[in-house]
Amino acid sequence: MGLVDIPQATQVRLLRVLQEGEVKRVGANDTMKVAFGTEGGLFVCAGCSLPVFTSAMKFDSGTGWPSFFTSIPNHFATSQDHKMILARTEYHCVRCGGHHGHVFDDGPAPTHQRWCNNGVSLRFIPTPGKAA
Repeated sequence: MGLVDIPQATQVRLLRVLQEGEVKRVGANDTMKVAFGTEGGLFVCAGCSLPVFTSAMKFDSGTGWPSFFTSIPNHFATSQDHKMILARTEYHCVRCGGHHGHVFDDGPAPTHQRWCNNGVSLRFIPTPGKAA
């Protein structure tokens, strides 16, 4: 799926997140609710389709944002984000540079990390016949 397959309003929101690092409000991406059901599959970068998470990596953080306890190794780079009062670790796609979210140290074992994602930065590809 390319940008031409995405409605214009969604393209604008997607580009604001991927290119400008905009943070979407909680629940802003209703399509993620489907992906956080029982389907197994792969989460890919909405900007370039690089696989970044599997459904086995997701968890319900209670924050309202899609959350993962780890990512596919070497598919994200990190940098320090100083847009808020406290510095945060921002992560972005190594292929297209698209902003995805921030990593926090309050996640579940075994990593104790929470990869908090903007949701619109992801596209979910279900694995036929698999459950999460």
